[in-house]
Amino acid sequence: MSYRAVIGLEVHLQLKTKSKMFSACPQEYHGEGPNTFTDPFTLGLPGTLPTLNREAVELAMMFGLGLNCDVSGFTQFHRKNYFYPDAPKNFQLSQYDRPIARDGYLDVLSPDGTAGRIRIKRAHLEDDAGKLTHPTYAPYSLLDLNRAGSSLLEMVTEADIRDAEQARAFLESVQAIAQALGVSDAAPEDGKMRCDVNISIHRAGEPWGTKVEVKNLNSFRSVARAIEYETARQARVLDAGGRITQDTLGWDEGGQKTFLMRTKEGEADYRYFPEPDLPPLNITPEWIASVQARMPELPVQKRERYLAAGVREADAQAISLNVPISRFYDEALKHGMDAQPVDAQPLDAQKLANWLLSDVAGHLSAQEIGLADTKLQPAHLAALVRLIDAGTISGKIGKDLLPDVMQGLDPTRLVEERGLVVVTDTAAIDAAVDAAMQADPATVEKVRGGNAKAMNALFGPVMKSMGGKAKPEVVRERLQAKLGL
Repeated sequence: MSYRAVIGLEVHLQLKTKSKMFSACPQEYHGEGPNTFTDPFTLGLPGTLPTLNREAVELAMMFGLGLNCDVSGFTQFHRKNYFYPDAPKNFQLSQYDRPIARDGYLDVLSPDGTAGRIRIKRAHLEDDAGKLTHPTYAPYSLLDLNRAGSSLLEMVTEADIRDAEQARAFLESVQAIAQALGVSDAAPEDGKMRCDVNISIHRAGEPWGTKVEVKNLNSFRSVARAIEYETARQARVLDAGGRITQDTLGWDEGGQKTFLMRTKEGEADYRYFPEPDLPPLNITPEWIASVQARMPELPVQKRERYLAAGVREADAQAISLNVPISRFYDEALKHGMDAQPVDAQPLDAQKLANWLLSDVAGHLSAQEIGLADTKLQPAHLAALVRLIDAGTISGKIGKDLLPDVMQGLDPTRLVEERGLVVVTDTAAIDAAVDAAMQADPATVEKVRGGNAKAMNALFGPVMKSMGGKAKPEVVRERLQAKLGL
């Protein structure tokens, strides 16, 4: 019998606040020198007192509501005691038995189309540690406290995740929610979204095994690879008659394997006790209503709106989970509806999605840039799709125009200036059809002999001779007529 994995995630998000969690020290320090964004509280100097950041509290409430959590009632901060060289206070201000959000869930759609509900145990606020740098071959480490004290939100799931792909899908959904709400940039590459994985394995019908924790994974790919590796490693240990110990592991990205960091601390080791300098905070229904009123549309709501507009499920999912793309798509869709002539058909939402996810995405991939690095305007992409949909230009011409449109040029003006309007003049098309048939009599005979598919060999030359401007439907109709089909 094969083993089953039992997986829970701990996700750490750096909140998008102007100042740190418990002091007025600015939080954004990127690009500055080490240890330049500190203050007496961050440095843990005697006599300093914490002041709770209201913005961080409200962002945490918003995120909790986005995860269907209960955020009402009292929340409280505790001291979590442990020594790390990059934590000057020798304790972390965190939340223990009264987290700001609890008992939520997130419905996740996996790549194979299956849906699953992942329960959220809790989400709590805390301050971050600093950063240690270990110079190669040096007998010392360097300490940078710019990050120390930054506003963090830690979200903990129940052990409802069953494999690497579901874990990745869950993290993509969490990232999209955080970005859509403006709670966090949630950028793993910048250290603003980090993940710990708790994983054990067992056989069907047997109790869950001993779990290990893989710490500080900074990409969704690393999370998936760590789960796959650790599942296989634990299976090898058990099959060989060994036992799994409750350890804290690191992830070696180069070697694609886990390694032992330390034996796992227990809850008692942290010696939690209520923070004496911060009273409990009561989150009232009125405060919750105020925060809810400021919440923008969530990714799941966007997805439902796209599906109602006729977008395919996979495309609706892809757009809704990419916040920059969904914002661009919504703006383009709005322009496509507002700018249309009175007697025109509404902009086709699926066709717009096709161009954005296929042609535009392909262009971005080839150039190795993001959408924000281009001058593409939502109104211009909407106009390009409308020109093709209306038959004013062909799809080929649209693709040829796309690089210029990506540079900020108006496709309507380009079509006018370059004389690219589709030719529907049957006399001109008939002349091109006659020329193609005269140049390839063998194909003409094949078609007239019963091989109708051979007509495609004539279609291409006709379109080429017309500079791609002939309407394809008219070309096919005139070819069929001339060939007697």
